[in-house]
Amino acid sequence: MADFFDINTIFFTLWGYSMSYLEFFGAVSGAVAVWLSARANIWSWPIGAVSVFLFFFLFYQVQLYPDMFLQVFFFITNLQGWWRWTHPKQNEADTKQELRISRMPARQFLIWTLAGIIATALLGTFASNLHEWFPVLFSKPSAFPYLDSFTTVMSIVATFLMIEKRVECWYVWLGVDAILTYMYFVKGVKFVGVEYFAFCFIAAVGAWHWTREYHGYKTFA
Repeated sequence: MADFFDINTIFFTLWGYSMSYLEFFGAVSGAVAVWLSARANIWSWPIGAVSVFLFFFLFYQVQLYPDMFLQVFFFITNLQGWWRWTHPKQNEADTKQELRISRMPARQFLIWTLAGIIATALLGTFASNLHEWFPVLFSKPSAFPYLDSFTTVMSIVATFLMIEKRVECWYVWLGVDAILTYMYFVKGVKFVGVEYFAFCFIAAVGAWHWTREYHGYKTFA
């Protein structure tokens, strides 16, 4: 369909809300990918790559520019994560010959958090000026430049933690998903907002499942 990537091309209307093809299929594929991640299933990575490809076009059209740029990063890291989980080093493999779940030292986690706050300030300043610096590409001001930048930066942090199968990635995702739920509702992409509200619960499930598997390694060691 020629207009599949246009947010104004409506797939169906439910309870007065018009759902575009782009929002529906991006959200559904994303939900499947996140649920598989919570179960530490390797197929979360290729399915996630499909979702972020679709969301790139969605976020451009609702002026969430940091989120749009983030999808490029996500696409690359989905491929990277797929490779990392299926090609662990000899001392990192679990019984399925995939990367084992691990935990991050507290000091290292704190350093990542502080770096994220600094990066948020820099990206927020950049995002707030995009419509002035590149008016041809960005005709409208960025919505929530600093809040959107914070979720963008911390999503990057969470993604790197997930690639390394660190339990802490789910705590970061929980905070990010809660903020994004608010932002997407305000911007009118309500189906995505509902999805991210559900992601909050999936993040909690992911933290529980990964922690249980992590402690299980000690049991069977």
